[in-house]
Formats: sequence, C-alpha cells, structure tokens
Amino acid sequence: MLKVQEFLKQYDGEPMRIMEVCGTHTAAISHSGIPSVISPKIRLISGPGCPVCVTVTSYIDRLVSLSMEPGCAVVSFGDLLRVKGSARSLNDARALGGQVRMVYSPMDVLKLAAAEPEKTFVFAAVGFETTAPVYALLLGEAVRAGLENIRLLTSLKTMPPVIDWVCAHQGGIDGFLAPGHVSVITGSDLFEPLARKYSIPFAVSGFEPEQILISLYALVRLRGRGVVKNLYPSVVTARGNVQAQRLVSRYFEPCGAAWRGMGVIPNSGIRLRPEFARFDAGSAELTQDRGFHSACRCGQVLTGAISPHECPLFGRACAPQTPQGACMVSTEGSCYQYYVNRRD
Repeated sequence: MLKVQEFLKQYDGEPMRIMEVCGTHTAAISHSGIPSVISPKIRLISGPGCPVCVTVTSYIDRLVSLSMEPGCAVVSFGDLLRVKGSARSLNDARALGGQVRMVYSPMDVLKLAAAEPEKTFVFAAVGFETTAPVYALLLGEAVRAGLENIRLLTSLKTMPPVIDWVCAHQGGIDGFLAPGHVSVITGSDLFEPLARKYSIPFAVSGFEPEQILISLYALVRLRGRGVVKNLYPSVVTARGNVQAQRLVSRYFEPCGAAWRGMGVIPNSGIRLRPEFARFDAGSAELTQDRGFHSACRCGQVLTGAISPHECPLFGRACAPQTPQGACMVSTEGSCYQYYVNRRD
C-alpha cells in the first residue's frame, strides 16, 4: 500500500482526469481527503452518479402535483424532499397541505397501502441499476397482495449510456472509477464495450480509502488501454447478480431517459412493461429540465465540464442550508460534498 501511495503522490507524468461516476465514491473521496494526498497532475472529477442530482425538474413537478391531489399521497426517501422542481419542492408541497410521506425503504409503502386502501400511494422510484431490483420486488409483493392502490413514478436510469454520452460529448476523461454498487448487480463486464470503444480504462472499486487509492493506481498505470479491472472482487463478479437482472427484466423494459443537463439519452433508463402499466403514475414525457435558479450550473458539474467551485452560486447563494440546485441538496451531490469537506 505504501508503494501505491508514493506512486500517486509523486506522479509527474502527463496530466490525467479521472472521473468517479458514483455519488458514494464522491462522498468517500471527499471525506477521506484523497485529492490532497495524490499528485496535482491526477485530477479527480465527479460524474453523473447521484440519482437525485440527475433527476429533471418536471419529475419533481409531477410529484408535487400528485401530492396535492385528493386521495393521493407521495412516498419518498428523505433526500428527494428538498429538491425543487420549476417552483416547489415536496417539502414546500407538504407545507401547503400536500400529502407527502417519508420512508426508509420502498417496501414500507406496502404497509401504508394496506392500512389505507381508499388512498393511492405514489412512490418516487428514483435510482440506478442498484435500486431497480427493490422496485421490482415491491411490484411483485403488491401484485401478490392484491394492492391496487400503489403506483410508481419512475426515474430509473442505467449507467453505460450516460458514460457513453460523457465520453462522446464532454470528452477529456482518461479513466473511470466504475461504480461498485451498480457493478454488484450488472457485473464488471458491463463496462467492457465502453472501455474498448474509447480506449479508456475502468476500475471497479470499493469505497474504503485504500480500495480507492489502489483503483486510482491501476487507472494511472493503464492509461490509454481499453480494459476493465475488477478491484472489488469480494462482492462484484464479471456477470453480476443474474437473478436480480432477471427480476428487473420481468417488470421493466429499456427506454430513453431525461438527465439533468444532458437531455434525453436513448436507452438510458427503464420503465414499467405494458402489462404492469396500471402501476405507473404518469412517468412518460417527464423531460423538462428548467432550474429554479437561472445561474445554477448543476448540469455542467454533473458531466465534469466544471468543478463545483466554478459555479457562480457555489458557497455564496448556494450552500447546504440554502441549496440552489440538486447537487447541493443530496448528500451524494458533488456540490454538497465539495462544500462540507472543503474539497478543492
């Protein structure tokens, strides 16, 4: 490990830009201070791996609207409640009398629906490949229990197409710290086509500082080579969790998806299959991406075009107590992590 640390600290080769795609990696890197112990020629940048951050405003608007409908309640994780749509957040809607429930697990909606059969419960199904199997399990349980008062408003996205988009439109990335949690489900082989297409190395990494440093070491040594290294073999395999993949495919199918700052990316999301459309709360066509503050540059932060410090609102009008964009709301957001950990 000492050899790895010395190599990264003393690196004096060509400058490198390495993108961590996962929001949990962004948090781990920021909290552990890794950027301060590696060479300034190795620049770590954050990518579009925070599910709350990449969700477009029209999705939030739809949730707000549903929460105000009689006989309807929106159910969500806590980190989504403060994200504003074009005008209001779910917290704002609740203050105005909207029905908004916070839960810690999607499965909690089953108890809510069973206890109040006269009310429709809409779960805000946001996430990547990691959380999709849980939503599939939720639907399976709802079907088995005959609970017809559960709906999903989906904003479920998949990683490879957005990484492809970043490489094609943004460019300048010399290596990817591939998301460990996503890879548990998808397998490390998922990134092989992208690695070959762009001749960029991918390192599937865990979240401990030592694991991240080893992955960075591998990426620097593999620069210019289109290979994938699984450096998280304790939980990630080449093919991933095949059972979970089949479960997701039973209830969902691929579709285009809207990403904050990137527009609609073909085949970058999943939606309910037609046979389960009765559980959908109007997810289609939620593509509008109008920020509530015109100077917010979350879209550029998410693609690595700029760092949070380059946004004119960062640390001024925009802070965790007064967030002006989704990247400052979520604890996995780049702006939040850069601010609370004083990351350069």
